[in-house]
Amino acid sequence: MKEFEWVKNFTAAITVCDQDGIVIYMNEKACKTFDKAGEKSMIGQSLFPCHKPESAEKIKYMLENNTTNNYTIEKNGIKKHIYQSPWYREGKVAGMVEISMEIPFEMPNYKR
Repeated sequence: MKEFEWVKNFTAAITVCDQDGIVIYMNEKACKTFDKAGEKSMIGQSLFPCHKPESAEKIKYMLENNTTNNYTIEKNGIKKHIYQSPWYREGKVAGMVEISMEIPFEMPNYKR
């Protein structure tokens, strides 16, 4: 779909899985972020082996209970905001989207 072509080169890593945790989409930033041992993509593979057991359980819980997860991490001198949320098909949870974006260590917060 051409209207979503912008996602391909978006500056944040976007990964989408189905309800079973099988990766069904990764934009170019996500492929580069998760490139291991020459793999260019995890599409078609389970995301659960890539996570610690407690993280995998959290993802399963999110998929089963329609919840969102939000947190920041620091790795290799880069701080990121991770946003994980369900996506829907015909009103039912069909999987999860993860958006991982680099953020500055000092970031303004505005009350509006």
